[in-house]
Amino acid sequence: MSFVQGLKCRECHHAFPAEALHVCEWCFGPLEVVYDYEAIAGATSRETIAAGPPSIWRYANLLPAVNDGAVDLGAGFTPLVRADRLAAELGLGELWLKNDTLNPTGSFKDRVVSVALARARAMGFKVAACASTGNLANSVAAHAARAGMRHVVFIPADLEAGKVVTTAVYGPTLIAVDGSYDDVNRLCAELASEQPTWAFVNVNLRTYYAEGSKTLAFETAEQLGWEAPDHVVVPVGSGSQLTKIARGFRELYKVGLLDEEPHVRISGAQAEGCSPVATAFNEGHDYIRPVKPKTIAKSLAIGNPADGPYALDEVKRSGGGLEAVSDSEIVDSMLLLARTEGIFAETAGGVTIATLARLAAKGVVRSDERVVAYITGAGLKTIEAVAPVCRPTATIAPTMDAFAAAFEGVEG
Repeated sequence: MSFVQGLKCRECHHAFPAEALHVCEWCFGPLEVVYDYEAIAGATSRETIAAGPPSIWRYANLLPAVNDGAVDLGAGFTPLVRADRLAAELGLGELWLKNDTLNPTGSFKDRVVSVALARARAMGFKVAACASTGNLANSVAAHAARAGMRHVVFIPADLEAGKVVTTAVYGPTLIAVDGSYDDVNRLCAELASEQPTWAFVNVNLRTYYAEGSKTLAFETAEQLGWEAPDHVVVPVGSGSQLTKIARGFRELYKVGLLDEEPHVRISGAQAEGCSPVATAFNEGHDYIRPVKPKTIAKSLAIGNPADGPYALDEVKRSGGGLEAVSDSEIVDSMLLLARTEGIFAETAGGVTIATLARLAAKGVVRSDERVVAYITGAGLKTIEAVAPVCRPTATIAPTMDAFAAAFEGVEG
């Protein structure tokens, strides 16, 4: 059953029914889902969760949709990996990596899409649509194909080839738009008002879609033995994932799944070529100034982040930090993560690890903390970023002498 009571505005707190709404008609603030936490607490325990499926749907009572199996590709319950070798490189103590590269379409977006389309089906929508920087396009196309829904996906025309192919393979109507993600998103917002029978997962269904990111917090706590970490580092595009992870930890305590109230310090990671939230934090502003993105981390290239102000507030409130890292740092950190922990992450993962390194060097992330870094997408999607520096060590003739000569050179 669903424990959703309705929606409310995050700004003026005006109440709305649980419909396909995402903006307050009174103040134009964003809406969020309201739950009956008392009822959830009565129906949910660590035991009932452990008895559930090994996916995000083990936490169904804390989500705004019921899983009917139609849009479940097995998203979630990805590994939480102890990263001792990376920790040693960065001068940290207890470091964990939440490895969402292993989701069905290779990114955390499978979490939010599974929730959004389950809600869409319950509301009677037949068409799934989205504006995407790539990962969301992959996920919407795959889940809609599984559900037998028509799917229409909008992407920037300069998207990485891997993400285009891994969307098109599922047979959507795939529209490339000459412009940035913000241009694509603006177009989809206009289309959502003209196509009321389409479920734009990150427009008219955004309120429900965003709730899927809470499962990252739920899984982290469960995998740590039902304890919250001290500090988390989260990549920031729209800012929604960071805010929902923070909310997820609070909700676990609210329904009695955590014994102690969590005090998780939350830090955010951005690329220098698109860092409106990090810039606001480091310049001491309480507002976000939109920017024109120019970075290899295209999945985070959102110049006007919808949840940017809320992500900024969460970081400030928790005592975390925000950093922006260069494209060269991103590539170096992708290589570092692969070399130390065997995880090939996309450019967003490089942003997270490079930011973690920066924050550790500054003492914002401390060696006495239990730290979790979120790796949100697989490296094969952004192979262009590392291809120039990932080459054969040597090319040799098929002889022992040639190998010996090359091997000696490598060893030297």
